[in-house]
Amino acid sequence: MRRSHASVFGWALISLLLIPVPVWAGVTVIYDSGDTRPLTPYLEILERTEPATDDPPINTPRQGAADVQALLPIRSPGLSPGPVRARSHHRPFARPFFLIGSDSLSRQWLLQHRDRLKSIGAVGMLVQAETREDLQAIASLSRGLPIMPASAADIATALNLTHYPVLISTQAIEQ
Repeated sequence: MRRSHASVFGWALISLLLIPVPVWAGVTVIYDSGDTRPLTPYLEILERTEPATDDPPINTPRQGAADVQALLPIRSPGLSPGPVRARSHHRPFARPFFLIGSDSLSRQWLLQHRDRLKSIGAVGMLVQAETREDLQAIASLSRGLPIMPASAADIATALNLTHYPVLISTQAIEQ
């Protein structure tokens, strides 16, 4: 049997493509805000072989977030209900979000702005709640708008906020 040059060339090309070739590329930084922190402390937690001292015994049932009572009370030191002056900001938030409490001002604000919040794809943080009833009331008022219970003390400090309810969009802070 005689093979054509094209056939031999084809097999040679396929053979070369199957040989692994190491690729060396440098790291490309897409964005650096100046607030970059090393990843090492977070990796150390994952690599830890001994249990942390505050871990519960293995036989203790732990429901975590499934236990609503374990979330309460939700508090955000430095934040309280009140007026927020509209202003611009230069933080690179990918998605608008809002901070609310379970107080009457926040509930009224949520009712008034719920449709706009949904239309812009905002997600909420419930930054103050004392009881299970507070959680249920906000969930009922949200009508499907995603709101997660969490302290926002760090966010408030970073954005120089002292009051809620507040909407933080990609370019502005407003009430």
